[in-house]
Amino acid sequence: MSIAQALPASSRGGSRWLLLGSLALNLFFIGIAVAIAVRGPPPHSRWDRNVFVRVERLATSLPQADADLLRGAMQANHDAIEKAQDDYHAARERIRETLRQDPFKIEDLRAAMAETRKARQAYDQEIQGVFAGIAAKMSSAGRHAVANWRTSKTKSKNR
Repeated sequence: MSIAQALPASSRGGSRWLLLGSLALNLFFIGIAVAIAVRGPPPHSRWDRNVFVRVERLATSLPQADADLLRGAMQANHDAIEKAQDDYHAARERIRETLRQDPFKIEDLRAAMAETRKARQAYDQEIQGVFAGIAAKMSSAGRHAVANWRTSKTKSKNR
């Protein structure tokens, strides 16, 4: 007597469904893996700390005249923006350095954090000043594109 004859008919049918389900599940996962490999990473999937890179990405989504306006304003204020950006990044690094200190001093950390807040405000004022200066000159479509633009980091974070 074979094993198949020894098992009840309902048990043999159940194992067939189990095999079929397992095969379907494996094909599903293989399909997902192939789709991810073929599609590749989304463009601009990495958030860049450099404001000039982010603004250039924004400019590519604007009507040409508005993009030129934005690029011109960024170039005209390049040195001030770059200094504010560098000061802000340096202040953030001082927080990290303070956290690594042994012995740790909370007063140093608070001072570094206050310096970072001040540097961030100066950085924001430079960038926001550029946008405030060109907003009235931009087309309605350009202003709406700026208002609706999100970096890929922000998009994935808000989903």
